[in-house]
Amino acid sequence: MTDSSDFEQRVRRSIEASIAVKQQLLRSVETVSAMAKISEILIAALQKGNKPLLFGNGGSAADAQHIAAEFVGRFAFDRPALPALALSVNTSAVTAIGNDYGFDLVFARQIEALGRPGDVAVGISTSGNSPNVLQGIAVARKMGLHTVALTGAAGGKLKTAADYCICAPSNDTPRIQECHILIGHIISELVEQTIFHEKSGVPRS
Repeated sequence: MTDSSDFEQRVRRSIEASIAVKQQLLRSVETVSAMAKISEILIAALQKGNKPLLFGNGGSAADAQHIAAEFVGRFAFDRPALPALALSVNTSAVTAIGNDYGFDLVFARQIEALGRPGDVAVGISTSGNSPNVLQGIAVARKMGLHTVALTGAAGGKLKTAADYCICAPSNDTPRIQECHILIGHIISELVEQTIFHEKSGVPRS
């Protein structure tokens, strides 16, 4: 028989752990500054007709899709759509590239096809060492895109591979991913408010 009181304690511990990581994120001057700078870069890019290209694997692919949807749909209020692409959603392209060229190139090949100088490549990897994310960032830099990485505490190889890297202050994958989507929400809000000059609006459904 399940002990509900034990489950409740475990639930509280998980919530407390998530809060503790976010408090560390808040206290990091470097991280807060990086979020502000990345927001400015995205705003400038979008105002010039450029776009973000977001990519990652597994849960990070889901985060990339989630953030892209905030741009194309809306974040907090009704406004014109903003361009954004998540590179994990075209299964025919992902599987064809993976089969013909290797899985390490599934993002790099799409960036080569879809990226333009001035676009913003956003690679997401909790370890910072996903080969296909690293390849995507490398091709993006070579093509003249701005490059941004979201990683975990160690940063991995992405820490120095991208122009800007935000390292979520945890080595626990769920806590890192929770930080990544918080970061994505904050950036989406800043971009939307700045481009469309709104402080508040219609609540999301």
